[in-house]
Amino acid sequence: MRHLDRSQKSALASMAEVLYPEDAAEPILARPVRGALMEWLTEIWATKELDEVGLKPRSRALFFGPPGTGKTTLAHHLAARLGLPLVVARADQLVTKYLGETSENIAKLFKAVRDNGSPVVLFLDEFDSLASKRTSGSSGADSERNHTTNTLLQRLEAHDGTVIAATNLADDLDQAIWRRFEIQIEIALPGHGERKLILKRYLAPYTLSPDAISLLAEALDGASPALMRQWCEGIKRNLIIGPKAGWNMERDAVIERQLASVAPHPDLQRPRLWDRGIRDPAIRNLAWPPERGKAGG
Repeated sequence: MRHLDRSQKSALASMAEVLYPEDAAEPILARPVRGALMEWLTEIWATKELDEVGLKPRSRALFFGPPGTGKTTLAHHLAARLGLPLVVARADQLVTKYLGETSENIAKLFKAVRDNGSPVVLFLDEFDSLASKRTSGSSGADSERNHTTNTLLQRLEAHDGTVIAATNLADDLDQAIWRRFEIQIEIALPGHGERKLILKRYLAPYTLSPDAISLLAEALDGASPALMRQWCEGIKRNLIIGPKAGWNMERDAVIERQLASVAPHPDLQRPRLWDRGIRDPAIRNLAWPPERGKAGG
């Protein structure tokens, strides 16, 4: 089977971003999400057996949940498990202010995927901007929104490839659109166990004791993976750049600098660490500086 090559010039390149299997990262998933994805992958790999009993693998999935929980990373990983590129189409690439043009862009996107000549997984990000609830209003904006949603419904029905959509605002989606997706998976904020793994991953090659990691995971309850990554990488930048810049490298000074420069979105839950700061037990018991492991270790 021929797949989209990095050097291949395609109509898709002007409408979306193409992510390749070899660039995918392994997501850290809660058990229910991991189970749902493995079930879906297993049925895709069992196409022949399902066909024998009159069934087809499900081909449309909706990921919903707070921002920064890794929905794009998850879609990329799933496409990589299938050995396929992920075509990422974002709302700002499709939605325009001109009447009818958004629907035309959606139609062009699905046609480009169909005519590409090699299979891909289509990923529709910020999906609520494309598939909002239809209304009975008579304004031009209402008519345009309804037309866009209707176009999307038609294109999803006609498309025979794999489609994943992602939204932070599931309540804004049209009910008919919701029903077109055979799988709906909530990508929630990580639990304590997942937060420990996320901290270990993004602090590496620096290491902390298991107790220190556990305390930090408690203090970061409510943090998204994206926020945790930003915080961990900020700490590492301080550890590398600070001595060169002559900064105060004592523990409390480094932590205070990072808490001042990285913060959760005001609409999201505020982790305890941002309220207590250096007074938090996770910081008071943090051995400093963190040990740095060997490269590749």
